[in-house]
Amino acid sequence: MSEIVNLLSAVLEHERDRPGWVLRSSRLGDALGAARIGGSIYELAEGEHSFPYHFHHGVEEWLIVLDGVPTVRTPAGEQQLRAGDTVCFPAGAEGAHEFSGPGRVLVLSANQVPSISVYPESGKLGVRPVDRRDNLNFRRADAVDYWEGEE
Repeated sequence: MSEIVNLLSAVLEHERDRPGWVLRSSRLGDALGAARIGGSIYELAEGEHSFPYHFHHGVEEWLIVLDGVPTVRTPAGEQQLRAGDTVCFPAGAEGAHEFSGPGRVLVLSANQVPSISVYPESGKLGVRPVDRRDNLNFRRADAVDYWEGEE
């Protein structure tokens, strides 16, 4: 039998303490030994945000509210959610999103690597290769012509 993790009582082993972006989290996919579906549990206090508003090329994500009343922001606007609510963020610009607390949520995603994250408000792109240590972020304004540097 595979590992069992209780979403409501799982220990959240990671903490981020950047003001406005404080959260606790745990990588559920890793704990389960999953290969094709990734998942993380996030817990956010009132007014704290998950990640900057973004979308992914090649990766669909789902947000499932486990507890609390988090707010989700999408291209359609902001909406308060409650326990049991589930939202799908499709790949591409129509799946842009961010969420804020208070609440405990599960985010599931297709484990598609490499992938590209786009941050439309700050003009950044994030490259997400297999090795997480090589995650890189770039400003779109720093893009070069395809032929630059070639002879």
